[in-house]
Amino acid sequence: MISVIICGAGKGARAGFSENKLFYPLDGKTVIERTVEAFSLPFIDEIIVTSSQADEERMRALLPQANVVLGGESRTQSVRNALREVKGDIVLIHDGARPFVSEKVISDCIESVKKYDSGICALPATDTTVLAANGCIRAVPDRSEVYTVQTPQGFRTAAIRRAYELAGDEVFTDDSSVYSRYIAPAALFVGDKQNRKLTFHEDFMQETYRSGIGIDTHAFGKEQDFIVMGGIKIPSFSGLIAHSDGDVLLHAVMDALLSAAGLPDIGHYFPDSDPAYRGADSAKLLEEVVARIRAEDCTIVNLSIAVQAQAPKLAPYIGRMMEKIGGICALPPSRVGITAGTNEGLGYIGEKKGITVTAIALLKQTR
Repeated sequence: MISVIICGAGKGARAGFSENKLFYPLDGKTVIERTVEAFSLPFIDEIIVTSSQADEERMRALLPQANVVLGGESRTQSVRNALREVKGDIVLIHDGARPFVSEKVISDCIESVKKYDSGICALPATDTTVLAANGCIRAVPDRSEVYTVQTPQGFRTAAIRRAYELAGDEVFTDDSSVYSRYIAPAALFVGDKQNRKLTFHEDFMQETYRSGIGIDTHAFGKEQDFIVMGGIKIPSFSGLIAHSDGDVLLHAVMDALLSAAGLPDIGHYFPDSDPAYRGADSAKLLEEVVARIRAEDCTIVNLSIAVQAQAPKLAPYIGRMMEKIGGICALPPSRVGITAGTNEGLGYIGEKKGITVTAIALLKQTR
């Protein structure tokens, strides 16, 4: 029988939250729910979660599949309390703040215990590690012998119980230290970089990618010998009819950006009923849109823009458009893709009655 203890009795003060960091939302569920779900596997027979008295009621409500037990003032005390409840002959002990643990890591931990009586998840050090005193290096261990320890950490239940009994009131930062001190050197197995611990506030920041599409069309018919496209003035047999400067390309880009960020379209922010936007410079409007995107904790990854126009000829101006848009969006021109094609003489585009632009924006959101 395999049991799991998940440590959740801490406060998480280093994360700077007003409550236990394990209640922080992570993709629609709390961190502790995600961690418990990771261990809800067919070969796991029992899950025990330690909790502070203040969090006990909420823990029980969130985790009906787990046995919630009161922890102590330290991690050591909490694990000791939980070990009294363990029914399995093998027990894995895991940090509640490591919700990204994989099934492979859990399985490897169990196999290590079966083979060596212990299994400590750890990663070989990739940086040089030093020992310091008073702010100065006093020793440089051989990097090949240095590991960073993670959880889960697995043991024969009887042995780790005995180790905690012998430890008395001594406080340890993890279970391998207790086991190695009082039973035997604990066996390591290679863990996973994704199995990181959420400790500081920045550790909880999640990156998501969001895409949006913008499409705009403007008709020819304005009495002028140029159009504005991508912020660039281009000679033309006619201008484009619009309340603003008629930059159909930037209008499509703005709608794509706003859509990706989950915001209303440009008609909401720059209505054609408002005299303030008559003849407006669309490049300036794009600057405002970019500011709104940043306020949503989004950065622009790239833009892909397809222009369909029978006339005027756009190819000589595409490089300048890429540079102009890139400058506004804080992107290198190579991340602003612009293609231009005709409609093979078909429809309103082929008849030189208008231009249509489709833009796709990719954003990265961190929050």
